[in-house]
Amino acid sequence: MPSTKRRIGVIGVGFGAQVYVPGLRSEGWEVTAICSRNREKLSTIADAAGIAGVYTDPMEMIRRNDLDAIAITSPPASHRDLSIAALEAGKHVLCEKPFALNAREAAEMHDAAQRSGRTAMVDHEFRHAPQRAYIKQLLTDGHIGKFQLCTIEMSLDRYVSAQPRPLTWNAYRSEGGGALGALGSHYIDGLRQWFGEIAAVNGHLASLRPDVVDVATGKIVKAETDDTFLFTLMFRNGGIATMSATFAATPARGAKIIIMGDKGTLIAEQPEPNPLDDGTVIASRDGAPLRELATPAKYTPPSDDRDHRLAAFRLLVRDFTMGIETHTSPAPNFTDGLRCQEVLDAVRESSESGRTVELG
Repeated sequence: MPSTKRRIGVIGVGFGAQVYVPGLRSEGWEVTAICSRNREKLSTIADAAGIAGVYTDPMEMIRRNDLDAIAITSPPASHRDLSIAALEAGKHVLCEKPFALNAREAAEMHDAAQRSGRTAMVDHEFRHAPQRAYIKQLLTDGHIGKFQLCTIEMSLDRYVSAQPRPLTWNAYRSEGGGALGALGSHYIDGLRQWFGEIAAVNGHLASLRPDVVDVATGKIVKAETDDTFLFTLMFRNGGIATMSATFAATPARGAKIIIMGDKGTLIAEQPEPNPLDDGTVIASRDGAPLRELATPAKYTPPSDDRDHRLAAFRLLVRDFTMGIETHTSPAPNFTDGLRCQEVLDAVRESSESGRTVELG
């Protein structure tokens, strides 16, 4: 942690206010500015958090010469322009997922980061959840032998309600909405980290509960984006991963990950979208019965009861800070963001064409 607090501005007051602001502060950062298009909500949050710099124009905030970094938590449609503007202004960047609207935008963001020499990372904080980090260690240590198959099933009830949910940006393709980007991006990033680069993709998107209500008019309209997705990933080093996920299940059953190799199996379960903080992994090797493994102490997250998402995020912030100090961009960085975006694009292309998409 730097001896003098670095200053950061946060764009977005949803997840940004709930997790970024308290998480950054707990890791030694001074949050001196915050930005949102919603002035009323912005003022309320800034007053409660004691943030003096309040902006409705993100470019005005980015132009401040006293900020070391910019955190971007606004909807995905804005990520390209804001990231590039911040990097060109000499700021380090922490960008929320999904990274961009498409791989073309992601490539432009990646190239801007390379030119700038600044630290640029993507908030795929699931990598830092104890359960996921422990699985990575077990795979690296050869616990399952040669990787063969991973299956992920997730059933959530986010969109199950007596009345249609309110219309938000998440219902629009042009804004980067949809379940695939919201959660699928996290899991694709994690699968790449565990098993390496992806050679081919097959996928399908669906909207099982498309009705949303425009609160301004009271009219029910159809969401343009997916609430359900399925994909199969074929890895360059061998092995296959499949995932099926929906926001439209009732009752919700959480998620289950099963990883199989020629010598063993790993299983991770969770009742919610985010991985558990306790790091629990169930495993078998060489035909032995399944048993719960004790989580190594090094994967115990910082204690933080304010929000269950803070522990993993704070670990990612530590890497972001370290990257600035060492003039590097630790993973997940903008290269990881680009690779993930290429897979997201391939899932969508496969869903539209009905064909398997090969990646270069």
